[in-house]
Amino acid sequence: MNKKRGNGEGSVTKRKDGRWMARYTVYTAKGQQRKSVYGKTRKDASDKLAKVLSDCAEGIVYEDDNMTMDEYLDRWLKGSVRGSVRKSTYDRDAYLVSNHIRPTLGRIKLKKLSPAHVQGFYREKLDAGLSPSTVHKIHAILHKALAQAVKWHMVPRNVTEATDPPKPTPKEMRPLSTEEVHRLLEAARGDKLEALYVLAVTTGMRQGELLALKWQDIDLENTTLSVRRTLTRDGGRFTIGEPKTKKSRRSIRLTTQAAQTLKEHLSRQLRDIEMLGDRYEDRGLVFTTETGAPVIPSNLRRRSFAPLLKRANLPSIRFHDLRHTCATLLLTKGVHPKFVQELLGHATIAITLDTYSHVLPGMGDATARAMEDALTPSDGVIAE
Repeated sequence: MNKKRGNGEGSVTKRKDGRWMARYTVYTAKGQQRKSVYGKTRKDASDKLAKVLSDCAEGIVYEDDNMTMDEYLDRWLKGSVRGSVRKSTYDRDAYLVSNHIRPTLGRIKLKKLSPAHVQGFYREKLDAGLSPSTVHKIHAILHKALAQAVKWHMVPRNVTEATDPPKPTPKEMRPLSTEEVHRLLEAARGDKLEALYVLAVTTGMRQGELLALKWQDIDLENTTLSVRRTLTRDGGRFTIGEPKTKKSRRSIRLTTQAAQTLKEHLSRQLRDIEMLGDRYEDRGLVFTTETGAPVIPSNLRRRSFAPLLKRANLPSIRFHDLRHTCATLLLTKGVHPKFVQELLGHATIAITLDTYSHVLPGMGDATARAMEDALTPSDGVIAE
């Protein structure tokens, strides 16, 4: 006497073509569905059925067989990315998905996407002229999207893990030397944004952190500064939001030069506010346009930083290189990388060490001398 099968439990039958078929029922967002697995022998089909039923019992049900990558990426962006990252990060991911991933991979079914598809996609983008760094960013987004598909039990594995994405080309770092820093700050003396450049070199603050800095973040009496916000792009406009990472929230001790320059900057700003009256929109920002609005990064680089470099007879560098300058000067003076990490607001010390590894080998001689000093007895003879 045959026992009645339980709900969802499969059946195994032999087909006319000689193969064995096991059928079972699953319950998905689309409702009840009847599915099948096949094997050359009854045991093959039974083993596959047992695996499927085990997955179903654990909640691992692969549905949406016909969903395309285009449909999935839309679901992923709206359901997983939006609201969980900064708006600027979402906009960047959405742009790369819409302009690069979808046109090539969008019509492929999610469950049919293979490592070969993805590897060929990377090759196509490189051949089209995209930089290895940009293609690597696209890889990171695709990897993250498919990792979520695995978590949602829509695919059994992340196919990007079987690919070899191009390695990003690191942007060339051009920190200023001590002598060049003196020339830069001398050329900035009396400039409306002199204090910004002094802070950039002496604190290593990011451009967005400097442009979002408010007077309430600064304690001139105790010569300290708190990084609490940053200027970010939100679509076509700039807004002041949360710092880049948790570690980006930090307190910085100001140098005497930085504190004095900020006092002079405040005095000038107060005179400007008094002269402009109602035409000045006071938002409490330290660095502003003539009417009190935030300084747009592109305007800072084009109208202030580039002319400043020219006046100082310095090579064309990125504003971000002032941050590198701060870190390099400190590390070459023997400051511990952990203190540099805290000053810059890096998430981990590994980032600091990786970024400035070119500086650290120069400390080898000092390290060797320190070890010799540690092992040298008081009589000056090294113990054997």
